[in-house]
Amino acid sequence: MRIASISLHWPRSKDSGVGKKLDQQIRLWQASGHEARLFMHTSRYAPLSALIPADVIQYDLAGKLDTERNRARAARELVASVRKFQPDVIYLRLAMYVYPVHELTDIAPVVGEINTNDVEQHKDLGTTLSVYNHLTRGILLKRVSGLVSVSEELARDQTYVAFEKPIRVISNGINLKDFLPLDAPNNQTPRVVFIGTPGYSWHGVDKLVELTRNFSDLNVDIVGYDSLPEYEPLPPNLTLHGYLSVDHYRKVMANCDIAISTLALYRKGMEEASPLKTRECLAYGLPMVLPYIDTDLKGLDVDFLLEIPNKEDNIQTHAHVIREFSYRMRGRRVERSLITSIDQVSKEAERIRFFEELLASRKS
Repeated sequence: MRIASISLHWPRSKDSGVGKKLDQQIRLWQASGHEARLFMHTSRYAPLSALIPADVIQYDLAGKLDTERNRARAARELVASVRKFQPDVIYLRLAMYVYPVHELTDIAPVVGEINTNDVEQHKDLGTTLSVYNHLTRGILLKRVSGLVSVSEELARDQTYVAFEKPIRVISNGINLKDFLPLDAPNNQTPRVVFIGTPGYSWHGVDKLVELTRNFSDLNVDIVGYDSLPEYEPLPPNLTLHGYLSVDHYRKVMANCDIAISTLALYRKGMEEASPLKTRECLAYGLPMVLPYIDTDLKGLDVDFLLEIPNKEDNIQTHAHVIREFSYRMRGRRVERSLITSIDQVSKEAERIRFFEELLASRKS
């Protein structure tokens, strides 16, 4: 089978969670005997060597109108490149519509990947983009042959179910064999790590400030943020590391006892997720605080996972529980055999089976 994988709008770097996932997908598909290629539609990025291997189609950011013209021009070039590749199936990471990506459905069956509640998430981008997304999201969703959802909750969401497409739940995963577990540090005062990206309210970084203010005997490292001016002065037990490469944030993680995942998923109308950074932290051996339902880990009866409510007051009600958990996990690491459900290898085999089922149904 010849598979074209499509990423829209964003540069996918070798250090990013999504970049690693896309790159591993291509490698695992190829290892299974398929011909696979990634096509990356992105704003101009330098150096190109920092991006994962792909056919990169770039556009320039300018004023709003010029940027949209450039984005559409690059999208047209992407469609032409995919048509030349002549795939049997196209796997598209769903994103805000750009003309004329719907023409991909004229080339081969398109399977869209659902990663978020886009209707709720785009409300954070302002009225104009939210309305644009509401008016245009159906252009692709009406034409795709099937959908893959990274959570059961999203697969049940009426904003997707309404299009009456075959939906398969395949949560996010990582290739566990690529991650060597880190030795546990010998901290007297526990260290907690959080890895995120500025601009996403549902990460709940404000709650980490609250946590460190409540407990001076808990150190928190935040990777991805170099400043939080709205919360200054910051507590002395909170350290901001800014953006770090994999090698550098691995060193931060090596000094930490536990990791904490997205703290405010409810802010984009979601209760369930399968974040890539959570999987990476677990693969490195860090016990986790999970403030939401994790698609792969729910119901797993292990002491290295702490589940807390996905609510606005989850730090007020569970800060002491997080503190106790961090002290209890000192000197501990995750037992690898208990987290095989997050491994990407089996997930890609299931994804291929879904492609084959969709192609077979079109022939029958």
